[in-house]
Parts: sequence; structure tokens; C-alpha cells
Amino acid sequence: MINFEDELKKFHPSLEIDEAEDVIINHNLTDFTDILVQMVKEHEEKAQKEN
Repeated sequence: MINFEDELKKFHPSLEIDEAEDVIINHNLTDFTDILVQMVKEHEEKAQKEN
């Protein structure tokens, strides 16, 4: 039977994961929230111009 406590003690994340985390965190990536915020701003600006 697998002893999960022992397995967790032996676990070491791969270097590729650590490198990927650094790249993701250190880059300013556009996500869905950024796109949605921009769309709302554009909609509000358009509505103000029409009034």
C-alpha cells in the first residue's frame, strides 16, 4: 500500500514548473478580465460621446 506521507516527503517539483511559474508571473499577460475591463471602458466612452 502507498504511504502518502512518505511520498509527499520525497516530492520535489520539477525545475520546469518553477521556471514556468517565473515566466508567467513576470510577464504582463492579457487575460479575459483585462479584455472585459477594456470593453466596458470603450462602451462607457462611446455612451458619453453620444449624450
